[in-house]
Amino acid sequence: MKSILFTSTLFYSAIFTAQSKQDTIKQKDIEEVTVIARKPTVESKADRTVFNVANSSILAGNTTWEVLRMTPLVSIDNNDVIKSEGESVTVYINDRKSVFTGKELKEYLKTIPAENLMKIEVITSPSSKYETTGQVINIILKKNENEGIKGSATFNNNQSSKNSQYSNINLNYHKKNFTQTLTGSYSDNSNTYSNNQENFFYENSARNYINSESVGIYRGPSFSATSELELTNKNNLGFIFEYNHSNRNNDSDVNGKNYIGDQFQNSFIRQQNTQGKYDNLGSNLFYKYYDKEKNKILDINVGINFSGAENQNNFTTNFSSNPIPVGARIMENNQEREYYLKVDYSQPIGKEGSQLEFGGKMDFKDNILPSDYFNLTNGGFVFDETRSNSFQYTDNLNSLYANFTKTFFKKLETRIGLRFENISYTIRQDVGNVEKTKSYNTLLPDLLVKYAFTENYNLSATYNHNIWRPWYSEFNPFLQPSDDGTYYRGNMDLQANPSDRFTLKLGLYKKYFISGTYYFSNHDYWTSYIIEDGKTVSVPTNFDGRTERYSLNFNTNQTFLKNKLSINLNVGANYTDNSDFNTRNNLNAKNYITNINGSTNISYTNLFGKNINLNAWVGVYSQNSGNSVGNKDNIFHTFSATKIFEPLQLEATIRLNNIFLKPSSDRTTFAPIGTFRNISAFDWYGIAFSLVKRFGNQKVKENTKTNVEKEGGGAK
Repeated sequence: MKSILFTSTLFYSAIFTAQSKQDTIKQKDIEEVTVIARKPTVESKADRTVFNVANSSILAGNTTWEVLRMTPLVSIDNNDVIKSEGESVTVYINDRKSVFTGKELKEYLKTIPAENLMKIEVITSPSSKYETTGQVINIILKKNENEGIKGSATFNNNQSSKNSQYSNINLNYHKKNFTQTLTGSYSDNSNTYSNNQENFFYENSARNYINSESVGIYRGPSFSATSELELTNKNNLGFIFEYNHSNRNNDSDVNGKNYIGDQFQNSFIRQQNTQGKYDNLGSNLFYKYYDKEKNKILDINVGINFSGAENQNNFTTNFSSNPIPVGARIMENNQEREYYLKVDYSQPIGKEGSQLEFGGKMDFKDNILPSDYFNLTNGGFVFDETRSNSFQYTDNLNSLYANFTKTFFKKLETRIGLRFENISYTIRQDVGNVEKTKSYNTLLPDLLVKYAFTENYNLSATYNHNIWRPWYSEFNPFLQPSDDGTYYRGNMDLQANPSDRFTLKLGLYKKYFISGTYYFSNHDYWTSYIIEDGKTVSVPTNFDGRTERYSLNFNTNQTFLKNKLSINLNVGANYTDNSDFNTRNNLNAKNYITNINGSTNISYTNLFGKNINLNAWVGVYSQNSGNSVGNKDNIFHTFSATKIFEPLQLEATIRLNNIFLKPSSDRTTFAPIGTFRNISAFDWYGIAFSLVKRFGNQKVKENTKTNVEKEGGGAK
């Protein structure tokens, strides 16, 4: 931490030295001054926080994934799960839900150069127009403005414990009423991961100590294209296509020791190799009618998404108490298909200041996960029909929603919304010939009220009722080995997690924002542990019991030195009451948890008048979730410098990632059978160099939106 503070001091010193130097060489007379208005880097609205990055030095040499990590209120854990204010989110790109999730989403966002970004919206209180997955992150990309072709090529090399490369070409073409965007990339990434486990079991005071080291290699191309044709000045037709392919190979070495009390029982060594290829494809055909004069919008979307994964997982375990090694091979060929139709419509109602929007969606999923199991014998791997399985998940989710917004006496803004959802799903597995079918209805209301006392003083209140449904693979009961020496499986009895959220936000002088949130849930599901045939198995488990969370956040964005220096500061504290949750589930965990989180981003443009941009970012995040309690906070930091060569349309960036304090995770999961502590270290550190070559006219414009779209999100 001292090293970070020292480097930050040098960073500030360089900035102010540069400014002092510039001030000594002023022109004799200034006859005319032109003031150019620019949006603040961070805007705080009633239902969202907007990170305006279009003109920020933070973009240089980064990908969209790296910028997302630096976005206020956003944190990303060691499993690449994106969260906002500690809650899971759904990611949208240009107001349309991304086909990618998890690690596939990470790899896809890394293929989008940050220079394509206009802004990132963190929608903490989404309207009923959004699907029911808690908070939303909406990534808005730039749009071509001028006739002709423009683009860029990016080359990036990152050195941490391993070396990784990434290259990208981005093309934009605009001619009269037609716009075409093409993006192609190739990545060759290598990373390392280490994990230490300390597992304690209440029943017999048994202890497991497991150390693992993993090396992963990920290679593959990505491609995306967007075509948009303006049929008339009110009618647009477009098509979006996204494709990502990845070849992956992961080697893991595991060493473990088992004790009962203080008595050593045995030790084991496990070697595991996982290799496979992954394909993700998304398509979206859309039609949009937009009457700007009457403020009427009709948006129709039809799409087909597909994901496929072919995996081979080999593992061999040698126990000190048994000279014969135990091992297996698991072969998978997973296929996921989704088909959907969505219609949205909005128009003014009555007097000026009222708006009605409504719509609906039909969504169908058909996912098949076959798993073939092979036992290790002296003659090699032999197929075991009794342990093989085919798991299938199908669902149909139909939804309808309506939002009504109205402004009273130009000071009081209101929005009320209601979403109705009906879901029916079927789970099948071959082993035991098990089939489960379930259907239920859900009503999801939301409310927003904002009152402007004066131009510099406003207060807003929001309420959302949400439901988080299990991911289909979390139902799959097939036992899989993890790369840390344990096992994991799904749970066919998982239930959805409903929650309620109230927020008050105070805005002062358009620069200072203070918000307070109350969140509660009476039912949830989290990762727990069981013992099965002597194996330690992690499994998603339903937990009853009330959880309450109170949080307070402060955010400000300031500019200094003639708008060259921009500083954003976000600080938050939350207090969680898990007493009822712990008591009802026999968890010997802390009943009350206090966390301090925050981040700051500092940018300076045109250092010494030499087209050099500097950026520094530091983030501190807690690691608590459900029945898992963090034993430390995580600190991330990045420092970068970019040199712009305007005549050549060339940018060169050097970036230092977490060089003074390497990120790690240390948290304990509490289960009815014991405690499970995981200490993980990642290679999220090192130095990166990137080169960006631009060509064509680089002017862009922001996507045109009405007020109702800006406040409602325009989600698909």
